[in-house]
Amino acid sequence: MRQALDPAALAEQVVAGSRAHVARALTLVESSRPDHRAQARELLTLLRPHTGSAVRVGISGVPGAGKSTFINAMGVRLIERGHNVAVLAVDPSSTRSGGSVLGDRTRMSDLAMTDHAFIRPSPTGNHLGGVARATREGMLIMEAAGFDTIIVETVGVGQSEVAVAGMVDTFLLLMVARTGDQLQGIKRGILELADVITVSKADGDNQGEARVTARELKIAMRLIKSDSEHPTPVLTCSSYTGDGLDEVWQAVLDHRATLASEGELDVRRAEQQRDWMWALVMDELTTSLRRSPRVKAITKDLEAAVSRGELSAVEASGQILDAFRADF
Repeated sequence: MRQALDPAALAEQVVAGSRAHVARALTLVESSRPDHRAQARELLTLLRPHTGSAVRVGISGVPGAGKSTFINAMGVRLIERGHNVAVLAVDPSSTRSGGSVLGDRTRMSDLAMTDHAFIRPSPTGNHLGGVARATREGMLIMEAAGFDTIIVETVGVGQSEVAVAGMVDTFLLLMVARTGDQLQGIKRGILELADVITVSKADGDNQGEARVTARELKIAMRLIKSDSEHPTPVLTCSSYTGDGLDEVWQAVLDHRATLASEGELDVRRAEQQRDWMWALVMDELTTSLRRSPRVKAITKDLEAAVSRGELSAVEASGQILDAFRADF
């Protein structure tokens, strides 16, 4: 019989930097079981005094921008300078098993081989925008374990960028030269979120195109953020040669330093905490609704009636909510 989990003992081992216990803590916060959720809340409460000091960076980009390769190259560079790097890679999930399917560890082989890095693919399950519910909690665990740089990699689609931008200090956007019809295929929303932009794969014959794309992006950013006192830096880099990586990371640090000096870092994190509070409330409410015996008893019939056109979605949703309220 497996020994019952002790959140206090687990927290102590996480703070001590035990990789096995860090992995167990991450598994705990990813669980949706009610007893595990209660244990996770206790664990995070105990870990809270050991969190908050890490540099939190979200990284996204169009498919093919080389996000994982970039993180691998940047992570190695940071570790060589004495940092400990944690990567939370938000993966699309298998529709059958719910497991992570991208296999980021294979594209971050250098980081995966060192004890100064910890890579955790997080299956997104059914959560909107491709962001795993436990990503925020995972960040806190990694901070408490002594990782001073937390990188959250998104899948680069949908609303995941919005969610990740709402949990990090700096949002870094990776672009590639001449994607689609120049800048026409780039959504304004993703550019508005970006705190730092870099055109990746700027090496070999692609260097000239990368510089042209960077210039175009600079012009676009001046138009998009014309009222901002701090222009968004647009750089170029190559994960293969290492050119530009130092400048990109310095831009990330400069952005964070500017936020801190103006008091905006504390404001941003406070807003993130409030948003997280309500996200947790909504998540728990949705979970409770789906587990309600009264809701389960009528769901299939209501879904069938809506599909046949015998009942409107408005009427069916009302019946579901009435059944849920009857539990209280």
